[in-house]
Amino acid sequence: MIRFDLFIIFICLIIQSNFIYPITIINFNLYDNEKLYIAQDISGKNMTSTNLKEITNQLTIIGSGPAGLTAALYAARGNLNPLLVEGFPAGGQLTLTTDVENFPGFPDGIMGPDLMNKFREQAEKFGAKIITGEITEVDFNSTNLKNLTLNDKITIKTKSVIISTGASAKMLGLNEESKLLGKGVSTCATCDGFFFKDQVVSVVGGGDSAMEEALFLTKFAKKVYIIHRRDEFKASQIMLERAQSNTSIEFILNSEVTNISDVEQNKVTNLTLRNNKTNTMTNLDTDALFVAIGHTPNTDIFKKSLDLNENGYIITSDGTKTNIPGVFACGDVQDWEYRQAITAAGSGCMAAIDTEKYLSNLI
Repeated sequence: MIRFDLFIIFICLIIQSNFIYPITIINFNLYDNEKLYIAQDISGKNMTSTNLKEITNQLTIIGSGPAGLTAALYAARGNLNPLLVEGFPAGGQLTLTTDVENFPGFPDGIMGPDLMNKFREQAEKFGAKIITGEITEVDFNSTNLKNLTLNDKITIKTKSVIISTGASAKMLGLNEESKLLGKGVSTCATCDGFFFKDQVVSVVGGGDSAMEEALFLTKFAKKVYIIHRRDEFKASQIMLERAQSNTSIEFILNSEVTNISDVEQNKVTNLTLRNNKTNTMTNLDTDALFVAIGHTPNTDIFKKSLDLNENGYIITSDGTKTNIPGVFACGDVQDWEYRQAITAAGSGCMAAIDTEKYLSNLI
């Protein structure tokens, strides 16, 4: 039964704020003796926390890519009343992708942002609550409730946490990269290689990832350049030898990309390279640039709480369990091998099921 005294207090707080935040109150939920106040803007789509100081719930999901939204869907259908905090950009790296042709169920392909909107709509359909914001601090020391800080000012007290903050591809830092991302600049050969059949493409990097990307691209492109800033490689010997022995691959060493053309044409046409030893500048005609210099898992706020591997990825065992009971991880934040939307979604499902089992054992 709704506590009307709490409801009156909540309305008074809104009135006292002099309507600085023009909102419509959509939900006032009391379930399992837990309070969850959600304020939703008039559009009915983007949920934001206003002047609330504390939220208490059963499950909080951090991150809104394929892993996080799949976890939210399964958790909502399991009556866990999940609250998902989506970061920036909302929807993860797929929102920066144009055509997605390797996600099951879409034989004609689908735009990355459209796919993530469908994920979100399905999760919300079954009751997942979504807040746009950033978790800035975590405290997993308590055995009962995990404490999360939202936007440096709101405390979320939650019985369980699913982390799906993903990993960010390292970029070259050129202005043209963001403007041409998805238009010839890519960080995933598996995702985008198909679009460059019988074309010339370039890969930047000197590790195993760069060799793997280049070798994969030879299945489609007629020519693949590997551009590396040194003449020594971090790649394993076997991967390097495979790339060197492939006749479709040509190495350009001691060189860095200083410019990507052509933003005005809205596509990649050529690269400007600087030789690090001679300081000479050359142009390289190419139809695409694949940046393969590694990924950085988004785990900075978890370094003091969770076990991470040497590269900063969250270590999981027995499915999606971390070293802290009640804290689970899924998607690219704990997967440094596959990094695909479909595998991320699968691990999100696993995390929701693992969380459901955990919470059922608390009762």
